[in-house]
Amino acid sequence: MPEIWIPSLLLPLSGGKQKVNVPGKTIQQVIDNLDLQYPGIRERLLDDGRLRPSISVVVDGIISQDKLRHTLKEDSEVQFIPAVSGGS
Repeated sequence: MPEIWIPSLLLPLSGGKQKVNVPGKTIQQVIDNLDLQYPGIRERLLDDGRLRPSISVVVDGIISQDKLRHTLKEDSEVQFIPAVSGGS
């Protein structure tokens, strides 16, 4: 089952859990299953059924270009990385 790293901004929704295992063969399925366990996560990650532009998906250390369609392995590690902004 893929291991999902919960970004710090979503920790209140996951009860403070930083890593959880959630079934799913694609990022979309993982988000759907995360939302079943931790309601509200889907609306924080998706906008109108698409990954929010301010969120990147990293699978096994590589930024996914397939986003929601990215196929996962049983032992995949998934991170949702919020965009970093700021500077001068």
